[in-house]
Amino acid sequence: QVQLAESGGGLVEPGGSLTLSCVSSGSRFRFDVMEWHRQAPGKEREVVAIVSSGDSAIYAEAVKGRFTISRDNVKNTVHLRMDNLTPEDTAVYFCRAQGTAYGNRRYDYWGQGTQVTVSS
Repeated sequence: QVQLAESGGGLVEPGGSLTLSCVSSGSRFRFDVMEWHRQAPGKEREVVAIVSSGDSAIYAEAVKGRFTISRDNVKNTVHLRMDNLTPEDTAVYFCRAQGTAYGNRRYDYWGQGTQVTVSS
């Protein structure tokens, strides 16, 4: 069974940095797309950044220039470097892996999330 586990969240002051990591287990294939999403209190979950297996990345407008997504295709891990954090970045951050495998079998895996709190 494939599992994703996030780590690296915590409390940081405005202007600070954090790096989140998402480690997978149980997969025998390379994930097509790996993503970071976040959900702030009282708000819907939103996509933060997406990276393909070819390392093409796209970002939400709110994080462009501050966040960097990267992945290790051998280990099926994905990271999110977050710089110049603001209180508006406070949320639970989720890792996601999706795509197709073994021909046309769709998969869509989520981690349990890690809390990021930006506050002075």
